[in-house]
Amino acid sequence: MPHTKKHDTTWDMTVGKPAGLILRFSLPLMMGNILQQLYNLADSIIVGRYVGSNEFGGIGCTGSIQYLIFSLGYGMATGISILISMLFGAGEKKHLTRAIYNSFYILLACALLITVAGFCGSAWILSLLSTPEALFPHALTYLRITMLGSAASIFYCGIASMMRALGDSKTPLAILVFSCLANIALDLVLILVFHWGVVGAAAATVISQFLSALLSYLCARRSLPPFCPFPGCFQPDLLLIRRSLRLGLPMALQNMMIASSCMVLQAVVNGFGALVVTATTAIGKIEQLVIQPFDSLSIGLSSFTGQNIGAKKSARVRQGFRFGLCYIAVISALMLVIVQMFGSEILSVFVQDPEIISLGARALSLTSFFYFFLGLIYVARGILSGAGDTVYAAMNGIVELGCRILFATQLVRIPGLGVWACFLCTGLTWTVTGLLSLARYLTRRF
Repeated sequence: MPHTKKHDTTWDMTVGKPAGLILRFSLPLMMGNILQQLYNLADSIIVGRYVGSNEFGGIGCTGSIQYLIFSLGYGMATGISILISMLFGAGEKKHLTRAIYNSFYILLACALLITVAGFCGSAWILSLLSTPEALFPHALTYLRITMLGSAASIFYCGIASMMRALGDSKTPLAILVFSCLANIALDLVLILVFHWGVVGAAAATVISQFLSALLSYLCARRSLPPFCPFPGCFQPDLLLIRRSLRLGLPMALQNMMIASSCMVLQAVVNGFGALVVTATTAIGKIEQLVIQPFDSLSIGLSSFTGQNIGAKKSARVRQGFRFGLCYIAVISALMLVIVQMFGSEILSVFVQDPEIISLGARALSLTSFFYFFLGLIYVARGILSGAGDTVYAAMNGIVELGCRILFATQLVRIPGLGVWACFLCTGLTWTVTGLLSLARYLTRRF
């Protein structure tokens, strides 16, 4: 059995008021996620302002591709964290430690597969998406370099997810602060001093990810008792590995289908030329910030649900869902007002071209009306994923893929709609997926 740590940062969420627990757990996550997006934005701002708009657009072209390639690892990390939260809630300490160290075998296999497939397939995927010629070389360079750092990204994601499953959302926040500062410092040095351009932006990201992965494991070993190894915990346990795969593979499949749907939309966007791609890239950066309060809540709900399902306290899950609905109603209304009033000013942080800013501001004013449905997806996803609902994971991916293909390919056929079909496609996809996610939750008996 593992020995007791001096500083135990695990958090039992099976007792106490659900709203307070979820909020206290999610706030550090939201701060960390926003901080992570800010240092991603630092890449974009520095590249967009000091290197060039084509380089900025080139990096933006890789977003959906990276999401697709990394979806296997991120999905497996999510599935593993669900198993960890359930074992923790059920008080199965010995199996908990074994599950943690057996998960490393899965993460390593995912990392190797992602590195090889991502590096070798980057050019083919970019060509398949009809990436504009002016952006292609920058996108290819950025994508290949970041693929070489995939192992660090996967292991950081896996360890951080397990730490959160054990109730510790503050340590990952502290690590993100360090990672952000390291990434920004490396950006400034490699881009502004050494003039490495896109190569510098990619290298800064990879180095900071390696530092984050190492620091995450060291902190987990120090403060979380389940991470303290004991004789035999490294021995492969096929039962635990199968349980992890049973939860993780549907999550990976969901992410891959969502990523594929984003790539379909990206291909449509690419057909409108470099200017629209650059505007869409800037919009994507802003929407990543909008998503963070929803994503943080979803992770909090997932850990909360997993622990309470493990402890057989399903009534608390219903209370968590009701709190989630209130939360997204407030956040989506607030974000709507901010985007409607200050969309142009926010976009001007990334790009200076008035035409790009005008297009982006009008697009944001359209999609912001659908933010509540976007939040609804994350609430249902957090609850259902935490409960190990693999049917929902598959359904969610299929619905998003189907909606984006249908809307992206058909809306552009409507005369006069043009590029606005791309942004309307996003809003309608959020709406349909959100409503079907709600319907799936209502069919479950918590």
